[in-house]
Amino acid sequence: MDDSQKDITKKPPVTGGSAVASSLVSNGQAPAISSKDVAEEFQSKMRKIRLAELEELTKQQAANASLPYIDLTGFPISDTALKSLARDVAQKEKMICFFNNEKEVRLGVLANTPRAQEVLDEIIKKHTVDGSGKIYLISQNSFDLAEKNYDRLPEFKKFEYGLEITGKQLEELKPLVSNFGNLNGRLNTESNMTTIFAMIITGAMTHGASDIHIEAEETSVVLRYRIDGVMQQAAKLEREVWKRLDSRIKTIAHLKINITDRPQDGRITIHMSETDKLEIRVSTLPTSYGESIVMRLLKSGVASLEFDNLGLRGKAYEDLKKAVEKTTGMVVTTGPTGSGKTTTLYAILNKLNNGEDKIITLEDPVEYKIAGISQSQIDHAKGYSFADGLRSILRQDPDVVMVGELRDLETVEVSLQAALTGHKVLSTIHTNDAAGAVPRFLSMGAQPFLLAPALNAIIGQRLIRKICSNCVIETTLEPAIIQKAQEIINNLPDNSGYGKVDLSTIKFKRGGGCDVCGHIGYKGRLGIYEIVAMNKEFESMILSGNVSAYDMADAAKKHGMITMQQDGILKAIDGITTLDEVFRVIG
Repeated sequence: MDDSQKDITKKPPVTGGSAVASSLVSNGQAPAISSKDVAEEFQSKMRKIRLAELEELTKQQAANASLPYIDLTGFPISDTALKSLARDVAQKEKMICFFNNEKEVRLGVLANTPRAQEVLDEIIKKHTVDGSGKIYLISQNSFDLAEKNYDRLPEFKKFEYGLEITGKQLEELKPLVSNFGNLNGRLNTESNMTTIFAMIITGAMTHGASDIHIEAEETSVVLRYRIDGVMQQAAKLEREVWKRLDSRIKTIAHLKINITDRPQDGRITIHMSETDKLEIRVSTLPTSYGESIVMRLLKSGVASLEFDNLGLRGKAYEDLKKAVEKTTGMVVTTGPTGSGKTTTLYAILNKLNNGEDKIITLEDPVEYKIAGISQSQIDHAKGYSFADGLRSILRQDPDVVMVGELRDLETVEVSLQAALTGHKVLSTIHTNDAAGAVPRFLSMGAQPFLLAPALNAIIGQRLIRKICSNCVIETTLEPAIIQKAQEIINNLPDNSGYGKVDLSTIKFKRGGGCDVCGHIGYKGRLGIYEIVAMNKEFESMILSGNVSAYDMADAAKKHGMITMQQDGILKAIDGITTLDEVFRVIG
């Protein structure tokens, strides 16, 4: 900083105070002003003169450096401009972003600021769409006045050259996005892209969405939420906001703004409180009308789900509980993508996480963090696969190992060996039902003599929506649906723990639709399950090396297994869900 710009606010020595007072009296004015007031007025005038001199000096310095000059006294600086440069960076570098309309950036800097162009380029890259920028020279006084504007901003978590939204801001936005109509209206009247992004996240959290889809179409941009497994259109945005919104989301997710012709993956962290944070996994994909953005909300509550709250009951609950409590062996859960397999495994891990056992997971990726458990993420780019990671994990002396997915024979073989050598192994495999898991293992090349003694239990599962408890009403079903459900429920095994049920006498329920559930009639989800618990008969069938899914299913039903369909119908009878939902999910 130039010497002439230092200490401009120091008070000059007061001289001539009495003379000024005498002058006032001699002019016929009443001597009502004390010498102290006169001195303060004199000092104020002198300070203004010094500031004016400093502004003139800064203007001359700007001309010498071939830079434009601006006096920021009273200049209206927008929140968007301030948020383009974190306060700690502004203080360190002695510069201020005083204008940003997301097309043009203006940066005010003090004299001799070497990183001005570097910082300006970074702001243009992260906070504009194909924007431009200009550097202005400002005085120390202009900087001090402009820097005070940061005090009015909401509480943000700061990081270099950007701002991250906090839970406090999201809470403030909730009333504005309480339903899809409000959300749509607000999104189309707001101009600040960071606020639009915050509203989209708040809407997703308010309505319990697991995923956010922002898809560019020919004339508009469609915002859809996946709520309880079903896509719901939440809003339509004007086509011209797409590039700016796309750029802003990429900025917050630390993705490259200028890459639009290939997919990218990123992550966003929103600090809801000192101890709670929301992780968002971001994926971009090029499409015909612009990039498609999908954001997966990884809620910490999923990782804390209790085993007893999964929705298991009766014989299925007891069979799985016994299998999980065994000190060795493998428990495998099956189902398509989105059927809740990972949630079930986390609930089992929470049950086992008692501080007495060493628990290690191998995941792709690590979605939820659990205290007390060592979680490792595979990295194919670095040659860290499930099989390699599992071998390394076994050298860490674990009691419980969770492998995210059994994808290949190598991983299967290492997992089976681990289950047979004193470890408890949890994993997933892609099959339609529990009975199909064994044939799938054999088709992958697993040795029957390893598979038979290693398996403890196989879980088949789906997720069904629950009736909204705020708007539940009785309903009358079509006879054909009742008949279909009756035929399925008539096949309940005698040793399942359930007796015969006459569905014609049941008063079924449904959701009438309300603000709580977004007028959908459903709120939240619950698992429907089938559990194959290993026994001597199953082991003999596996050792034969020639067993079909039908053979496994028949044997499991003989031993009291309730199918996913039957479990769903029983939950509809109890008023937890609807028969329509059961048949939508499981057929």
